[in-house]
Amino acid sequence: MYIAGGLASDELFLLDLKNGENDAEWLMVQIEKGPTPGKRYGHSLVYYKPFFILFGGNLNNEVANDVWIFNSEQQPFHWTKLDIKGDLPQPRIYHSASVCTYGGANGMMVVFGGRRKNGQNLNDMWGLRKHRNGVWDWMKAPYRGTPQDRIQHSSLFCGNFFINIGGRSQTLGDNLPIEVYDTENSEWSKFCSFRRFRHSSFIFENYLYIHGGLEDDKHNNPANVLNEIDLYELFASNQNLTNKLKLYFTKKNEQAQKNVSASEEKSNSSSNYQNMDSGSLSGSTLKDIKISDKFVIGGKVVQNADFSDLVRYCSMEKLHNEHVDKDNMMKMLKNKSLDYSLEDKVIMALLRPKEWVNKPLEEEDSTFCLDIETVMALIDQCMKIVQEQPMVLKVEAPVKVFGDIHGQYQDLMRFFDLFSAPIQGPGGDIDGLDYIFLGDYVDRGTHSLETICLLMALKIKFPNQIHLLRGNHEDRWINSVFGFQTELCERLRDDLDNPAIFTKFNDFFDYLPLAAIINDEVLCLHGGIGSSINSLSDIEKIQRPLEVIHEVSNADQQLVVDILWSDPTDSDIETGIQANSTRDPTGVGNIVKFGPDRVEEFLKANNLTLILRAHECVMDGFERFAGGSLITVFSATDYCGKHKNAGAILILGKDFKINPKLIYPQECPNKNWDNGEEVLKLRPPTPPRNRQGSSNDLGKKSSFS
Repeated sequence: MYIAGGLASDELFLLDLKNGENDAEWLMVQIEKGPTPGKRYGHSLVYYKPFFILFGGNLNNEVANDVWIFNSEQQPFHWTKLDIKGDLPQPRIYHSASVCTYGGANGMMVVFGGRRKNGQNLNDMWGLRKHRNGVWDWMKAPYRGTPQDRIQHSSLFCGNFFINIGGRSQTLGDNLPIEVYDTENSEWSKFCSFRRFRHSSFIFENYLYIHGGLEDDKHNNPANVLNEIDLYELFASNQNLTNKLKLYFTKKNEQAQKNVSASEEKSNSSSNYQNMDSGSLSGSTLKDIKISDKFVIGGKVVQNADFSDLVRYCSMEKLHNEHVDKDNMMKMLKNKSLDYSLEDKVIMALLRPKEWVNKPLEEEDSTFCLDIETVMALIDQCMKIVQEQPMVLKVEAPVKVFGDIHGQYQDLMRFFDLFSAPIQGPGGDIDGLDYIFLGDYVDRGTHSLETICLLMALKIKFPNQIHLLRGNHEDRWINSVFGFQTELCERLRDDLDNPAIFTKFNDFFDYLPLAAIINDEVLCLHGGIGSSINSLSDIEKIQRPLEVIHEVSNADQQLVVDILWSDPTDSDIETGIQANSTRDPTGVGNIVKFGPDRVEEFLKANNLTLILRAHECVMDGFERFAGGSLITVFSATDYCGKHKNAGAILILGKDFKINPKLIYPQECPNKNWDNGEEVLKLRPPTPPRNRQGSSNDLGKKSSFS
């Protein structure tokens, strides 16, 4: 069931009844930005697969005769105004429209009556049809007999009969006969009067049902009844129409029996197909089979799905109208009739920016909407993908680069809401660029599960466009202390003594790549180049699975610590390799700082122009170093609720211009797992970089727009 908005809104709604009347719900159909029919009233809307067809009405105090169509099988959803040549019906309001699905007028939208701008009621009939060559045109219906002029009536097709019910007339008031137009011979027939206007009507088998409406000219006597009219009884005085009606239902029933038989044969054929050995399918391709009732999700054909399923999916893709709560979302996802992939289920459940952007930070939410089995399966699928990809990824610009997120899922959703999300269609930009995440998805913030699970689902859906690098917190020795393991125990009931989920996640982290190269010119990694990284091959040769060894005893272990833990020196005037007292307070010497001279030497030796890294909180969300040869980006705002820093992402265009996108802290401080004194003694949140000598002004190395 579908309705279009009146003057109050320009929206299209769908009532989904597939789950029964007790679980019926309204869904807003997400429309792509662009031209729409606009706010109007007194128009008509009909559906003839796959098109919704809107005609006429009052638009901006002008009576219209324009036609708009909406293709329910074409994504992204959008309205198109038809440019129809030739004869056109007069502009009108309060008319009726119905679609014929039988006989010579099959596929035609028929419009009757209405009122002109000057107040004159109409009694003409027009048919709109799309031809095989794609051209739409109007045709005025020929008459034998004169029908009554009407407004605010209803009209329906039964076979080749167009039936007018109720309404108001300039000559007869609201006491109008039911009139029937036979499309085969263009003849009008009149039957008993039915006093009603502004009502609704529908046909089921040979019964005409009429509900509600007004019954007098004072507009103050609404009907609260459902009237039933047997069409055989209505046509009893006209044997010709009665015979045609019987013939129509005979043919309709015969066709229904054929459809049942065909469905049974298809079911048997499908069963036999499923039992066939896969080898017998060689030489055949499923893409050659055309199935009319289908839609595509992420390249996967989903059969036997209808418009309501697609509306649900597109609502989540566009990331608006997210008032549906998690319980209803998960109820929909568990519906076995909806054949969604694992990653699509997770994305639909988690990728809800509007819900998170408007969510108070102080609101406690310890529940997690995915169950353990789903999370485990998600890790397994994502691990298979990253295992097949190299330690140093090759990426082409344009690219969107994210720094540390640290379980601050609301910040991630704010970025997706403001600057587009990695999805296809409205609200998304994945068709035009890649995403690189520089690590540190977990710990500190209280929603590490949402963060890492969504990113894994996106990686599965777009394996060659979503790139997840490893950070220093994707390490079992770190995330067992700084919040992630606590979150798994509290929100997924992982056993602290036998931590199955914790172990599974960290086994996955051990396979994450350590770096990415954009257009063979820009190196992306989490921490830095430290003292030991001299070439890209140093990174490429590192073997996986990789467990980070913090008490370094050989050169290979030092390479890993440098990549994940090292920082630039505090300013461009501090050169060479220096001790990192912030991260290595005991002076072991494994974690170091590297100067601008080290950056320039590395870039020159490897024919690179820029290093993009994360790892450090910076007050503006991004910060330049070494004259612009290195840029730090940090995406979590108000890190650990202590620093009031902005968060940023960087968009690197094909022209290598970098466009920073910033968000600022919310009024309420972020919640964190590790605010206790014991944890803070182990390692306090890394303070923001010393900004002395650093600059975010334009420079020769990287151009900001």
